[in-house]
Amino acid sequence: MVNDPIADMLTRIRNAITIRSEKVDIPASRMKLEIVKILKEEGFIRAYKILKDEKQGILRIALKYIDGNSVMSGLKRISKPGRRVYVGSEKVPKVMGGVGIAILTTSKGVASDNTCRRESTGGEVLCYVW
Repeated sequence: MVNDPIADMLTRIRNAITIRSEKVDIPASRMKLEIVKILKEEGFIRAYKILKDEKQGILRIALKYIDGNSVMSGLKRISKPGRRVYVGSEKVPKVMGGVGIAILTTSKGVASDNTCRRESTGGEVLCYVW
């Protein structure tokens, strides 16, 4: 049993990038799907789809490479089950000087740092992607 499914998802993506895999399969959940949608919108992955199985479903992510190098160079879990990290709307972090993104869960759903700044919302910082 996995205690932190989001950290598990980020680790699976990181491991797939390390071996230069074209795709990675992750057990699906609504939260993971929202995070993957943001990664797609921000251009970090090529595509994703949900595959049905007898349990919760599988989220298949097609990773994006340019000239053999991954578009994502790093993923980092910020808010963990043992230590939650919350920020107000005025303190939404910029990742790598704006090159990367922070993914937050807000009262309006899961959003990127740019969306949170635009809508003046804060929330729990789930992870950084750069």
